[in-house]
Amino acid sequence: MKTRAITGLLFIAVLIVAVLLGPYTFVLLFSLIAACAVYEFYRMVQSENTKPFLYLATGVAAVGLGLTSLVLLDLLPDTILPFGIIGILLCYIMALFRKTASPIQDLAYSLFGLLYAVIPFIFFMSLGFFGDTYNAFIPLGFLILLWTNDTGAYLAGKSLGKHKLFVRISPNKTWEGFVGGVLLAIIAGFILSTYFGIFPSWIWILMAVIIGVFGTMGDLVESLLKRNVGVKDSGNVLPGHGGLLDRFDGLLIAAPLVYLFLKSLG
Repeated sequence: MKTRAITGLLFIAVLIVAVLLGPYTFVLLFSLIAACAVYEFYRMVQSENTKPFLYLATGVAAVGLGLTSLVLLDLLPDTILPFGIIGILLCYIMALFRKTASPIQDLAYSLFGLLYAVIPFIFFMSLGFFGDTYNAFIPLGFLILLWTNDTGAYLAGKSLGKHKLFVRISPNKTWEGFVGGVLLAIIAGFILSTYFGIFPSWIWILMAVIIGVFGTMGDLVESLLKRNVGVKDSGNVLPGHGGLLDRFDGLLIAAPLVYLFLKSLG
């Protein structure tokens, strides 16, 4: 627990500082996290029968994240982004020349890794540039709501948890923990509306609900993935916490939905 607490506090401090320092540190850190997360995904699903394009697909992810970052920073026009399809075509070409037992399965895992572990981080980074200029309080608020949801779910589940949420997938999660997480995130959303401003309180509260509900879904999907490939943690980069996918599993589904929700408001 001591190792877990120290690692968690240091990691949170790094994330907060990177977000607050400005757009360059923000996109640099989260592009690096996303590239490492997709590499972690490929290492996790790799087996004797499944061999995703570890280096090619990770390289495609890194280039795509780099181009997206430059577009977000207004250093490149957004017309460059459609050229990212070239990376997908390279994966198809690689599948034709690879002599493995299950080339289509390898290709499917390679493409799914990009969808699962890279695209959500692009949506999250886009939250920082939701207006005309970079605004650190939107991605920072998202992270705070994500963390408070996790904390509320843990505390409520430990003290009140009796009814299992999805025992087949994650036996420790309970309905009480789920409700406690969403409620604490809603309280945090109301507080953020007071101190961060930007949006009225009802938007922060709806963001909290989206993050609470779909952040939990992201956690369950990652648990399902780990059970499918037979691993306990997605990696070991964070002592006491596992891998990056373990720490950002809630973001992977919630971030795109929060971005689309805010975009729908005009």
